Amino acid sequence: MKYFLLVLVSIYNVSCEREKLPSVRTAPVTDIETTAATGGGEVTHDGNTDLFVRGVCWSTKRRPDIEDPRTTDGYGEGVFTSKITQLSPNTLYYVRAYATNIVGTAYGSEVTFTTSQITTPTITTTIISNITQTTAVSGGNIPSDGGSQVTARGVCWSKNINPTVSDSKTTDGTGTGNFTSNITGLTGNTRYYVRAYATNNIGTSYGQEIWFVTSPVLPTVTTSVINPTSTTTASGGGEVTADGGAFVTARGVCWGTSVNPTIAGSKTEDGSGTGIFQSNMTGLTPNTQYHVRAYATNSAGTSYGEDRTFRTDPVTVKDYDGNDYHVIRIGSQLWTKENLKTTRYINGTSIPLVTGTSAWSALTTPGYCWYDNDMSAYKDTYGALYNWYTINAGNLCPSGWHVSTDEDWITLANYLGGQNEAGGKLKETGTTHWLSPNTGATNESDFTALPGGYRTDNGVFDNLRSTGYWWTSTSYTTPEAWYRNINNNESRLFRAFRVKKYGGSARCVRD
Repeated sequence: MKYFLLVLVSIYNVSCEREKLPSVRTAPVTDIETTAATGGGEVTHDGNTDLFVRGVCWSTKRRPDIEDPRTTDGYGEGVFTSKITQLSPNTLYYVRAYATNIVGTAYGSEVTFTTSQITTPTITTTIISNITQTTAVSGGNIPSDGGSQVTARGVCWSKNINPTVSDSKTTDGTGTGNFTSNITGLTGNTRYYVRAYATNNIGTSYGQEIWFVTSPVLPTVTTSVINPTSTTTASGGGEVTADGGAFVTARGVCWGTSVNPTIAGSKTEDGSGTGIFQSNMTGLTPNTQYHVRAYATNSAGTSYGEDRTFRTDPVTVKDYDGNDYHVIRIGSQLWTKENLKTTRYINGTSIPLVTGTSAWSALTTPGYCWYDNDMSAYKDTYGALYNWYTINAGNLCPSGWHVSTDEDWITLANYLGGQNEAGGKLKETGTTHWLSPNTGATNESDFTALPGGYRTDNGVFDNLRSTGYWWTSTSYTTPEAWYRNINNNESRLFRAFRVKKYGGSARCVRD
C-alpha cells in the first residue's frame, strides 16, 4: 500500500511540474466605431491544465490587464472573438488578449486602436399604423446625422427582436428629417418587430423597437369523422384549433351531395370560439352519400376543414330474389330486421332446396329448407332455414352485407347490456309468434327476433315459436360453428356451437 501511494504522489508531482501559463495571441481590432470595436485572440496552448476564462482587456494606458475592463469569452484553446464596448469616441486604446488557468494569467501582445470621432445618426421610430394582413405603415425621424451625411434610411423588421438592415427593410431616401415607410410582404396574425434605421459613413444607427401584430387570418378547423345515425340523420363535428387572431363567431358543419360544401348550403350552428364541437345533421335522404366539412368564421372570413363523406342508412335492402329487408341501426351496426329468405346467392346461383330427412342429414354442402317444408306457411314470417355450409359460402346476403359473425353478435350483446339482458331487448313482444310467457321481451332494439325454430342434423324440425336460432358465419371446429339462440321462457341471449348440418335462421349485417 505504501508503495502504491508513493507512486501516486510521484505521478501527481510530475503532473504538477508540467503545468504552466497558457499561450495566447492578440488579434487585430476591427469594426471600430465611436463607442465599440471587435477584438479577440487565440489560445494556442492551455498550459497543460484547464482554462478558467479567456477574453481581451483594454485601457487608455499601456499594458492593460484583467483589473481593467475586459470581456469573458469562454474557455479552452482556439480562436475567440470579443466585443469591446462602452468606449469613448476619438480615443486611443490599448488591448491585450488574456487567458487564465490554475497557474495564472497570460497575455498576448499589445495592440492599439482609436475609436471613431464621428457618431452615427440619431433616429426615432414612428408608431405603426394602417395595419392589414400583409402591410403596415411606419417611418422615422432623424434629428442629427452624427456629423456625416445620411446615405440611407428606412425601417427594418423581423419576427425576432432587434431587427437590422440584414433583415427585411425599406429604403426611403437620404438626409435628416421625417420619412414614411411602407412595410409589405407580411403574414397575417403575426407579431413583427420594427426599428427605423439611418446610415452614414460611420455606420448604421437604429431607433427604438416597436412591435405590432398583423390583422387576423382565417381560423384553422378540422372535420371529425361523420357517423350516420339513421336513414335521415348523422352526427359529427370538428375542432377549431386556432382562431386566426380574432374571435370565432360561428362554427359547425355544412353538407351536401357534392364535394366541398359551403355555408351557403345546409349547415349547423354549434357555438363559438375555439375547441371541439359536436354537430347533428337532420333532414337527410336515406341511402345517400353526403360530403361534410366543418367550418369556422371570424372577422377575416370563413374557413373549412377537410371534406369527409358518409352514407345515410338505407330503408331496405334486396336479395337476389327481390325480397325486401328493413334496415335497423343498433349502436354502430346496421342489421336486417327480418331473417333471410333468399333461395339464391347474390351472384344468382341457386341454393339446393333439400326436403328429405335422409338427404338433409347426409349434407356436407350447402342446402336450405322451409320449416316443415311449408314455404307458404313460414317463409314470409320466419324466413328460410340454412345449414352452415350455405352460410359459409360468403355471398348469401345482399351486396355490401354479410351474414353476422360471432364478433358481430358479441358487439350487439355488449351494446344492449350483455347477454343476460340482450335476449329480451331483441325479442318481438307479445305472443303472436312467441309462445307464452315470452319472458323479458321488450324489442327496444327493434331487432324483432322471431322463434323460427330449427332443423336438426337428423332432418327433424323442432321448436317453432319457442326458440329463435341464428347461425353465425364463424366456425368453431371442423364439424361445428357458433350460433345464437333465444327462448320464449328466458330473457338471455345464448351463445353456443352446434354441428354444421343443423338448419337455422340468418341475419345480415352491413360490411
